[in-house]
Amino acid sequence: MSLLRSDIWCSVFIRRHNDLGHMCVVSRRGDPIAGQVFIEVDHLDGTASLYTPAPMISRTNEDASLMFQSRLNRSESAKVRDRIAREINFDPDLWVLNLDLRGDDIGIDIVK
Repeated sequence: MSLLRSDIWCSVFIRRHNDLGHMCVVSRRGDPIAGQVFIEVDHLDGTASLYTPAPMISRTNEDASLMFQSRLNRSESAKVRDRIAREINFDPDLWVLNLDLRGDDIGIDIVK
């Protein structure tokens, strides 16, 4: 089974959160087919978290969903933006989604 295109996955993620009343936008468009997806969460309390794609080894063969890892958890917003900027220099095809959410459950599969 193959993964969804990045643009479709991002559209679904954004639509779901906006329907729930959370503010979610694309702050950077990447490659529509296979761009990596980064999710920046503003917790609305002065902290931010960053979720990045998990290594491919963490997925099972039958699992076609995107898996994420928590890269920065409730850190300073500037630190999260700096990390994203460094990743963009390395991979200009990545997507960045911004989500305003007070809680911690963003509705994605996270590798422990």
